[in-house]
Amino acid sequence: MIALLFLGFSAGLPFLLVFSTLNARLADVGVETATIGFFSWLGITYSIKVFWAPVVDRLKLPLLDRLLGKRRSWIIFAQAGIATGLYLMAQVDATAAPEMMALCGLLVAFSSATQDVAIDAYRIEIAEERLQAALAATYIFGYRLALLVAGAGALYLAEFWSWQVSYEVMAALVGVGALTVLIVREPSVNHFAAAQDIAHKIENEAAKLTHLNPRVARLVGWFYAAVAGPFLDFFRRYKELAFIILLMVAVYRISDIAMGVMANPFYLDFMGFSKTQVADVTKIFGFFMTIAGSLVGGVMVVRYGVRRILLLGAIMTAATNLLFVVLAQYPPNIVTLAAVVSADNLSGGIANVALIAWLSSMTSASFTATQYALFSSLMTLPGKFIGGFSGIVVAGFGYAEFFLVAGIMGVPAILLAIFMIRHGDRLDALAPRHESKPDAEAVSS
Repeated sequence: MIALLFLGFSAGLPFLLVFSTLNARLADVGVETATIGFFSWLGITYSIKVFWAPVVDRLKLPLLDRLLGKRRSWIIFAQAGIATGLYLMAQVDATAAPEMMALCGLLVAFSSATQDVAIDAYRIEIAEERLQAALAATYIFGYRLALLVAGAGALYLAEFWSWQVSYEVMAALVGVGALTVLIVREPSVNHFAAAQDIAHKIENEAAKLTHLNPRVARLVGWFYAAVAGPFLDFFRRYKELAFIILLMVAVYRISDIAMGVMANPFYLDFMGFSKTQVADVTKIFGFFMTIAGSLVGGVMVVRYGVRRILLLGAIMTAATNLLFVVLAQYPPNIVTLAAVVSADNLSGGIANVALIAWLSSMTSASFTATQYALFSSLMTLPGKFIGGFSGIVVAGFGYAEFFLVAGIMGVPAILLAIFMIRHGDRLDALAPRHESKPDAEAVSS
């Protein structure tokens, strides 16, 4: 559990540094609002990690694999990419070379998403089933602490020193995760044995029926188990409901993510708050409100069921975005900002817990990692893509109009949540019967 605390910290550290903290840096140094919006597309990397998750799960890295093992070698390899990217971002002048800043940010985002896949696999394999909930909880807490450091901590360093110093310190903090990897042991239990058995069966059948070369048959088996198997398993179980489920996953956080792209520019540029005020209210105070929302959401899921709280979370997320419309109409007031941020983070905590619990119930034990990668990728991709155009909307219409549109984008999630409630009995009958494991990257996003 101590190891997962530090690995959670390592996973959470880069996330804001290529998202909201980077947006604050770009706004602070005078980068155009429209350009800032396009930088949010760096986050799409987290949303497409499902495409290379099977590679991380199966491929052994030369030399590193012999020294550290498959899981630890991939984690430390990804950490090297994160540290390098953050250090380069510290040296780049964003106003003079925005393209170079984007490339360095892409290195960080790609390496971070790869680290998420590897750590998630490590978490699943390091302990038996009954300990997974405790490990996930510790991981999530470490992740949230990292978000606080990369959010408020980075803003404080930039305020009192410079953005260069801020990002150099963040690069050095990657060493926390690297040291952890060197200390902890490699998992000895393989929780992907079921998928491996499927690969061998497909390999044997392919060789018998088609007379394929043994190496080609082995490749066919590997591809099915690693790539095709998780998706075929999901669609065979849920049939036509699978498309509705995936649509629900895709739209549930569109409103929240799209709004988040312009949050820091709104606080700093439009409202005129200082970086320390933004850090105090949105990062530190907001951190505790998100934790409170997660606790409340967890209790409510147990008491009222996951689908009802999914609906509640969707309604609250859309409604709190409309509070930002009201906030934009009045002069800056730190108390009003704190109230709106409180409501936003509280609703976000409740919605995230419900979403994670729901996704957990639909994941097959044979394909846990890849199916979770599918869900977590899909639930952030549409919002981040749409968020890339947020700067254009703000520049053309204004912040109030943008937040109004962001709130309206939450309506499809509300309607689909109602649909899920009405078809709850059928969904329960189709769900796999095993203890679910929450996904910490989903909680952080």
